Amino acid sequence: MLFSSLFINQFQLFAAETSCFNFILLPLYDCVRARAYDVYTHTRTTFKKQTEKEFIKPKTDMTLFTELISLETYNLFLWIMAAVAIVVFVALYFVDAGYGYLFNPKFGFPVPNRVAWVLMECPVFFAMTALWWLSPVKFEIAPLLLFIIFQTHYFQRSFIFPLLIRGNSKMPVGIMLMGMVFNTLNAVMQGGWIFYYGNYEGWMSKPYIYIGIAVWLFGFVTNLHSDYIIRHLRKAGDTKHYIPKGGMFRYVSSANYFGEFMEWVGFAIASWSWAGVVFALWTFANLGPRSASLYKRYEREFGEEFTSLKRKRIIPFIY
Repeated sequence: MLFSSLFINQFQLFAAETSCFNFILLPLYDCVRARAYDVYTHTRTTFKKQTEKEFIKPKTDMTLFTELISLETYNLFLWIMAAVAIVVFVALYFVDAGYGYLFNPKFGFPVPNRVAWVLMECPVFFAMTALWWLSPVKFEIAPLLLFIIFQTHYFQRSFIFPLLIRGNSKMPVGIMLMGMVFNTLNAVMQGGWIFYYGNYEGWMSKPYIYIGIAVWLFGFVTNLHSDYIIRHLRKAGDTKHYIPKGGMFRYVSSANYFGEFMEWVGFAIASWSWAGVVFALWTFANLGPRSASLYKRYEREFGEEFTSLKRKRIIPFIY
């Protein structure tokens, strides 16, 4: 500011001593300065209005959802879910979630895997559909696109993935019930923000939506491809265990978990919401420790054959 003031003063003194400046350039200078001030004022006003739009308070139109769960209650719910995710993350390093390769009967009587996966995953699909249908913004582009992204994963996980499972493996009923509870709560968490408390004005003009969708799509494809590799490790009647190879398994021992984690990181970016962040946190809190347990199991079962591959657990080159 001091430099610019000195420059202007020197310019005006020079102009006063020069007739050419007095009659031609000085009026032009005054005109440009006035125009610059107008542009500055307009830009400042526009920025202020845009800032107010960007940080506008969430929608508070009364609906059945907002009557049952106030914004304050919803925010408290997010904090509680985040805190519980941290507890779960720590606990799962000491207690393995006993399903799949790590099956443990202490979590309850066994349920056929196909049935268990449908019952565990479908609550979030149906709950999210209900929240979308009851929403006053269900056909607006931002909530609708996020709804489609979310439901694409859970339709595949609830109704397609179980049909593709091979063999006669089981899941403990306790694991299934815990999954049902979390998925229902997650529908409230994601649907509450997307359809009721989120504000997506001008959302399509933001770069993070496209970055988030690209990350989600990468994760979704990685997850599907990794599941395909795992399903085809054995031939019919074979009960042996094998090391998965190919795709992202070149870099991590749990490529399917890496894909799912990337899905929800992408979703969190696309939704630009704390609800999405908490879901991504929960995903890692569940799958991070599980990938570590699987890594140890591979080490014990396959020894140098596995360790020589020098893979990470769930995040390539990092963990």
